[in-house]
Amino acid sequence: MAKPKPLKKNDAPWVILAWGLNLFGLAAIALVLVAYWALQPAHAAPQEPRTGFTATMPPTFTPVPLSLDLPTITPNPHSTLIVVQSPTPFILQNAAQGRASIATIGYSVSGRPIEVYMFGHGEREKMIVAGIHGGYEWNTIALADELIQHIFDNPEIIPDDVTLYILRNLNPDGDARDHGIDGRVNDHGVDLNRNFPANWKKTWDRTGCWTLTPTTSGTGPGSEPETRAVMYFLQSHDVETIISYHSAALGVFPGGEPWEADSKKFSKALSKATGYPYPPIDTGCVYTGTLADYAVSLGITAADMELSTHKYTDFEENLEALEVLLNWR
Repeated sequence: MAKPKPLKKNDAPWVILAWGLNLFGLAAIALVLVAYWALQPAHAAPQEPRTGFTATMPPTFTPVPLSLDLPTITPNPHSTLIVVQSPTPFILQNAAQGRASIATIGYSVSGRPIEVYMFGHGEREKMIVAGIHGGYEWNTIALADELIQHIFDNPEIIPDDVTLYILRNLNPDGDARDHGIDGRVNDHGVDLNRNFPANWKKTWDRTGCWTLTPTTSGTGPGSEPETRAVMYFLQSHDVETIISYHSAALGVFPGGEPWEADSKKFSKALSKATGYPYPPIDTGCVYTGTLADYAVSLGITAADMELSTHKYTDFEENLEALEVLLNWR
């Protein structure tokens, strides 16, 4: 076997340099691997599916026949193809589940449930309605969910003489379809806030109004199942005051045509609490068939209130609005 050649005196620095470079390279590779694993996103614990539990509204909830001659709604023939979980599902935390009182008061065109959450047992009934424009105003649904969870965590904020109803998502089909302009209407292409019987119009001047996608006001007043679900609920309860949430930026609109006096006072109080404009910004749009106008026609003090953007829930501001609603007389 040949013996290795002895190192010459001038070879030593080169050997040392070669070993140093090898060690440096190994160290660099090790650092890259450590950094790679450190930067990998943590795997979040899977979110539990929404818990189903049986709950009912008070025995007084018995839908009554409407005085209107309303058309029968034929279920969407494609409903079995498009029914998917809403992009904004509300999942109750375990601590809150024992305090939930929930009722399904109707179903959307494509069969999604329309749910109302109930808090308190007082004789003075208040209501919040969100998601009337579905995924286009998804942040109103997110706000309703935040308010629901806040009340679960702080049940003492409901006065003893108040019952509060929160309808978190009146347009679940639009919410499921798109969190953008295509999520505004229901699965019949109807703008639900043009479909209520008060001041209903088949067509309207679009000046200053929504024109980004085609919309209709329905085949007649109250033609949509989502609209009728709210109408039945209000006819069978003694709701005093309603906030109908929208987005974005125009301010607080009193119900009534012309604006009803108590609803104007209520809107001013909401504006003071939230900083949203009152009088609301006038774009020239004439609003017809709105939930707030319908509520006023039933003797309810009502306001349409718009969040400041399409992105945020303005939660802190709307905690102040919640206090106004709960204590309004």
